[in-house]
Amino acid sequence: MVQVVTAKTELIEAQKPRKPLVDLSRFKLPRHYRNALENERLQQMWKRQFGLPDHVRVIKVSVSVCPVCSRQIPMVVYEEDGAIWLKKTCPEHGTFRDLYWGDAELYYYFLQWDAPEYIGKGTANPNTDLNYYLAAGSCPQGCGLCPVHKTNTVLAIIDVTNRCNMKCPVCFANAYAAGYVYEPTLEQIEYMLRTFRAQKPWAPNAIQFSGGEPTLRNDLPEIIRMAKALGFDHIEVNTNGIRLANDIDYYKKLLDAGMSTIYLQFDTIDPNNQGVWRHRLYDPRAYAAVKKKVIENARKLGHRSVVLVVTMAKNYNDKDIGKIIDFAVENRDVVRWVNIQPVAFAGRAREYSPEEIRQFRITIPDVINEIEAQTGGKISKWDWRPVNWPVALGKLVEAITGNPKPIFGNNPVCGASTFIYYDEDTKDILPITKVVDVDGFEKTVWDLHSKAVKGGIWRGIATVETLKLLRYVKHKGFRNILANFLIKKDYEALGQVMFNVIGLGIMHFMDVFNFDVQRVQRCDIHYATPDGRIIPFCTMNNFHRDKIEHSFKMDVKDWLKIKLAKNTAVYI
Repeated sequence: MVQVVTAKTELIEAQKPRKPLVDLSRFKLPRHYRNALENERLQQMWKRQFGLPDHVRVIKVSVSVCPVCSRQIPMVVYEEDGAIWLKKTCPEHGTFRDLYWGDAELYYYFLQWDAPEYIGKGTANPNTDLNYYLAAGSCPQGCGLCPVHKTNTVLAIIDVTNRCNMKCPVCFANAYAAGYVYEPTLEQIEYMLRTFRAQKPWAPNAIQFSGGEPTLRNDLPEIIRMAKALGFDHIEVNTNGIRLANDIDYYKKLLDAGMSTIYLQFDTIDPNNQGVWRHRLYDPRAYAAVKKKVIENARKLGHRSVVLVVTMAKNYNDKDIGKIIDFAVENRDVVRWVNIQPVAFAGRAREYSPEEIRQFRITIPDVINEIEAQTGGKISKWDWRPVNWPVALGKLVEAITGNPKPIFGNNPVCGASTFIYYDEDTKDILPITKVVDVDGFEKTVWDLHSKAVKGGIWRGIATVETLKLLRYVKHKGFRNILANFLIKKDYEALGQVMFNVIGLGIMHFMDVFNFDVQRVQRCDIHYATPDGRIIPFCTMNNFHRDKIEHSFKMDVKDWLKIKLAKNTAVYI
């Protein structure tokens, strides 16, 4: 919920009945949080500074931006009435309050992973220097990647066009409606790919081609082959699916070129969800039919890596997530993941009115609680872990192999994930926490890491002791398959069980209303731009996109003339 705070608003809020503050003794919070939460003098100072009532609990202060003028302003994050809120004041445009996390209990649970060992060290060769960073106005304006950024690129993104065959009001890229064409040349795309691959110590090997609608480019197969040749092992195409549903030959060309995954827009499978008209400007029956046709084509082509991407808004499709998970399970031979993105009011979505933003705002724990309710408790709120949970695994593999690995060092409140396993015997789903003791597993991984980093004989001991991890697999059938893989390298059996596993992820990208500099400085999802910079996702879509696209844009008529002069077919 976004609102400009007035004295009347604060009086109304103060008169509402409130939930008690969460009992923090249940959580192993990092020392820096506990020191702040238990320091009464600091709590009172922050409450006076930000004009907060006595009954709230301040968790941290950070830097945000004014939603109107984008100037940097202080922000406070605090607990009140069972939720986590932020408050910030622009000296020119007033005070703003927004919902930061909808469940305070789950927020503190996730903060347990906000410890120093989960924070990355950035890159060894940032693309801009400290002088540029300071001259541009520091974060979030001085992106590049800059020397201050704390995380390497894990998922690389390149926008290959701003053209689109939809005009979605929720589009953070404002595709289709810009009035110009932004479509990097093959030479510019190669330069951006090489910029990513030059990153040290870890050169990212996962790339997503996005837009706009990437499949409007007839030369997308050539772009995919280029990425493959430059060392990208995992290549995703972000798509609304319209062309892939209607042109299976083009779909096959993408696969033949080396595409790994399609990242398929998938807000709903319900043909009666009339909200599709408001948020996608599309007939809901046609919308559902297109999605089903893409899945059908994937199956025909033997493509077994489709991610269903749900842009979720409250009072739009938050009641559909149970149906979407059921659909994923039914099509688990094709669908590998369901990725939910709570709507971020960036790009064209900034045009939503303040009333609509309050109506549609949904946060990560709100989605988690909806999934718990809609699956009848089969996937509970405690089955989820923060998106940076894999840091321990990445560091262990790095220590054992002696080679750099991607470190998922995001801020823990940026995202959440879990897995569900379809048990062929019971014909039902199990969350990963019922299959594996994930917390015992992670603790042992950290213990093994502490041995491996000593080097020498300790590295060998840690390598052998990785077999200990099998004891945390509680599901007998799953454990036997993993044992066969580790001992006999039985890839076929492992492959079969993995096709009964579906990932569930939630990633809440930020907008100018809930922007938090501390979070964005740990982002590991990055765009490359034609000017040689690498820019984190949330700063790109809130502050940099328009400037970059205008620097490399082309008039629509001029773009068409060039295409016609080259006798190049154009897919509209």
